Amino acid sequence: MRIYPTMELQNGRCVTLDKGRLDEAMIWHVDPVETARRWAATGAEWMHLTDFDAVEGRDTNSGLVEEIIRSAEIPVQLAGGIRTRENVEYWIDKGAGRVVIGTMAARDPNLVKELAKLHPDQIVLAVDVWRGYVMTEGWRTQSAFTPEAFIDAFADTPFASILVTDIDSDMEDVEAQLGLISGLAQHSRTPVVASGVVRKVDDISRLAYIHNIAGALVGRALFRKTVDLEEALNVATAAHEPVAQFQ
Repeated sequence: MRIYPTMELQNGRCVTLDKGRLDEAMIWHVDPVETARRWAATGAEWMHLTDFDAVEGRDTNSGLVEEIIRSAEIPVQLAGGIRTRENVEYWIDKGAGRVVIGTMAARDPNLVKELAKLHPDQIVLAVDVWRGYVMTEGWRTQSAFTPEAFIDAFADTPFASILVTDIDSDMEDVEAQLGLISGLAQHSRTPVVASGVVRKVDDISRLAYIHNIAGALVGRALFRKTVDLEEALNVATAAHEPVAQFQ
């Protein structure tokens, strides 16, 4: 299972949000570029980056995002406000390892299927779930899709992964999240990456044994120092190593 250390940007600063509330950001006084480099030096193979300004239609972080992509020394999975073909191709051209698409998939599924075929292993489908339905527009608008129906609509699409967030229990009820994510991972043909579930290292161990879970985003717990990245990477790597049998 892969761990994605996760950074969220607002007005050029690292932040974390409570259930996506953009006006209630907790600011972390760290250098985003140096933080990304430190994660790479620790052994992370990927990182995840969400641009909250882009969610609101502003490009104020675009220069910083480009700098992180150039200097992180690991591939960057980029999310936030990527809602047009031009957005997708722009960020892939700028070097993003993967781009995450949610709202555009609900609006124009055929275009998203086409982009996934044009950019194999570079498009991730975001499935953000609140009260049983997929949310779009940065968690502000409820779609008509259940998460199962949304995943089924893209059953043969060659996504790199499906990124699942349970907004309703975000960082509060891990048991409920694990139930939702486990069910969707079983339902999906595409590997699932869990978001918002990891508060401590034990959560990584539990995720690692759920069928079809390919990874987990870990952000808030890293900044709060309730999870150590090196330990998280080691636990994720060791989870499926063969165990010697007793004679």
